[in-house]
Amino acid sequence: MILGKRKRLAVLLAVSMLVSLNTACRESTDKLAVSETVNAKESVYPPSLTYWVAMDTDAAVTIKSNGEMGLYKQLEKMTGTKVEFYHPPAGETQTQDQFNMMMAAGKLPDVISTNWLSNSPDKAIKDGKILRLNEIIDQYAPNLSKLLHDKPYLKKEITTDEGNIYAFPYIADDPPIFAYHGLMLRKDWLDVLHLQLPSTIDEWEKVLTAFRDGDPNKNGKKDEIPFYYRKTDMENSYPFIGAFGITPGFFQDGGVVKYGPAEPQFKDFLTLMNKWYKAGLIDRDYLTSDNKIRDGKMLDNQLGSMAGWVGSNLGTYMQIMKDKEPQFKLVGVSFPTLKVGGKALSKDVPLITGHGAAISTAAKNPKQIAAWLDFGYSKEGSILYNFGVEGESYTLINGKPQYTDLILKNPKNLSVSQALSMYSLQTSSGPFASDPVADKQWHADAEQAEAMNKWIQADHSKELPNIWMNAEEQQKYASIMSDLTTYKNDMVDKFIMGVEPLVQFEQYLHTLTKLKMEDAIKLNQAAYDRYLKK
Repeated sequence: MILGKRKRLAVLLAVSMLVSLNTACRESTDKLAVSETVNAKESVYPPSLTYWVAMDTDAAVTIKSNGEMGLYKQLEKMTGTKVEFYHPPAGETQTQDQFNMMMAAGKLPDVISTNWLSNSPDKAIKDGKILRLNEIIDQYAPNLSKLLHDKPYLKKEITTDEGNIYAFPYIADDPPIFAYHGLMLRKDWLDVLHLQLPSTIDEWEKVLTAFRDGDPNKNGKKDEIPFYYRKTDMENSYPFIGAFGITPGFFQDGGVVKYGPAEPQFKDFLTLMNKWYKAGLIDRDYLTSDNKIRDGKMLDNQLGSMAGWVGSNLGTYMQIMKDKEPQFKLVGVSFPTLKVGGKALSKDVPLITGHGAAISTAAKNPKQIAAWLDFGYSKEGSILYNFGVEGESYTLINGKPQYTDLILKNPKNLSVSQALSMYSLQTSSGPFASDPVADKQWHADAEQAEAMNKWIQADHSKELPNIWMNAEEQQKYASIMSDLTTYKNDMVDKFIMGVEPLVQFEQYLHTLTKLKMEDAIKLNQAAYDRYLKK
């Protein structure tokens, strides 16, 4: 997206405001009073700014821009800042392509929000694209500064190996009592077939076979699809592959970094998926499917199981079907193991996801923008970002915010995540700290709570933390992984679908080596070793 020139304040006014701001910072013992005691009249915040960020998929169902979100409408009233949002096209690949083009073109908005963990913030700082924020946060973001002072482990997570803080982060640092992505299946189908919830790979195969052969819909067609496979779901929580003690990407085992798709167990996983695909236990059209098609199959009683999100999938499906087909019951299932009593690997819930709002070098008033971004970490800002607008998305009960029925029992039959995403960023991410009270409220359905409690019981011990590569390493790593990931993904699909026989697995490993997989492992190992020494 090529951004047009935005209207700015006159230079004299901008300089005057910044000088006043700097004077206030020197004289105040709190450096800058930008918490809930400050308002727009004191000229702490910028009059306007431009903001590049991908829209949440749930929000995109009901609004066209974050500017229509209750959060930002209210934030404008509270700070006086008018925000012009730029949203890249939906889809991970399209978003990344748009980001790359924007950074290369150099026509930058004031604020850029993305997953910086995979976009080399050190390089972006060296290239003069975004600002190093260490000193800016210390002087002009007292709420975030205090949070990082009180919780130094958070500062470690958002500081690169070159010592740069690159963005105002999304923080979820409460104990991970929940996991948000995992396996789910039709409990009502199990009941029809007199089966129990599966806990091992063998039990899953028995259930999927029964879904295929047993006509759980009782329509005489036997058109049920037992399981919906998707690569991104494997990456989001490691269903099935975690049973083999590996992940679909890089992980550490006793301090040694490994690449899951090159481990011997990966062949065992592919053998299982290929067996299930040939047997018709996996949706044969998965390669050409998308979210809309998958949702249609689930809501049309065709799909027996899948991996997905507790809110936008499990919660949404249950809410849509509760009146239409009361017998419809989708439940979360523990990640299966190879043997009874084992524990499968699953993705950990990170304290810091890598997502954050950076300030670009194009910003004319970075100190004021920092103050505006810092508002999300104040007490007042926390309520706004987590709960939305008082009297609409929440009310105060005994002094504590509680979501309204507009969110929890939406009259237009929107899912909780869809309704909430019209008012706040609680369902996605942004420059604020997630409130666990808010999280529990919008995941309040019994099925959701039960699913998340099951998913969190998995083994998270091999997960790599957020590790940082320097600019040179990141450039080399990105170059390697571009070809390596493309080849790996292509071969995984071919192995699963039987286009490529599994006897070619050794040749596949040989090609991974030729594509410099070992160099990628070494780069991750070096970054992990540095992380441990922080």
